[in-house]
Amino acid sequence: MSLDFDADRPVVGMVHLAPLPGAPGYDDGDRAPARDAALRDLRRLDAGGVDAVMVENFGDAPFYADDVPKHVVASMTALVSDLRRETDLPLGVNVLRNDAEAAVSIAAAAGADFVRVNVHAGARLTDQGVVEGKAAETVRLRDRLDAADVSILADVDVKHSAALAERPLSEGVAELLERGHADGVVASGAGTGHETDRDHLRAVVDARDDLGVDAPVFVGSGVTRESVEETLTLADGAIVGTALKAGGKTTAPVDEDRVRALVDAAR
Repeated sequence: MSLDFDADRPVVGMVHLAPLPGAPGYDDGDRAPARDAALRDLRRLDAGGVDAVMVENFGDAPFYADDVPKHVVASMTALVSDLRRETDLPLGVNVLRNDAEAAVSIAAAAGADFVRVNVHAGARLTDQGVVEGKAAETVRLRDRLDAADVSILADVDVKHSAALAERPLSEGVAELLERGHADGVVASGAGTGHETDRDHLRAVVDARDDLGVDAPVFVGSGVTRESVEETLTLADGAIVGTALKAGGKTTAPVDEDRVRALVDAAR
């Protein structure tokens, strides 16, 4: 299985969903604003020239560790389905903090193309406590749902987390791609919008190359218009959120001019 993008070095733009029903920030009793905001950001990303879009329940903080309530799955399925009808771009799903079962289920039901899993194998210490990967369950669920065309992007040392024990990075990459059956990996910085360390990125790419597998390495945080060209000399793609927002603020709406400028720089 491989991720299928038209571009050689794809730029994936983020649709950060507003707080969904049941989240602390959802206080107006009206689902329409979240849908309208998601469609607005999707249209601006598409018009700005991104190669794919990923949808994430970013507004739902504080996040459940690995099992969101059913109403979150229902809300996200409805929204991703709305976005799917709006665009032909490859569409991804990330259910924070680490509900890979929900992400794969939403993708399969809504016709999305890939998912991001923050902790696919191993375990990390996070603000939700210890989050453990469930690669065995995730990969088997994908098969049960007849969703073989839904690719899995798995994070290496995911942001907003710390290792429980030190171990060679190459072992972690190998476990994700070989034993965990991920289709690609993501290297990121310490947190949302934080630059990804170049040495770390090189180490992830080298570990992938040493395995001799055909799996892309994406950068998952901190990519800007100024850094995207250099980033894509090392990585196979970039997942960009903050730099595409008005004023470079993560919670702001997508700014079409900023999208176009970054995409032009990436080309």
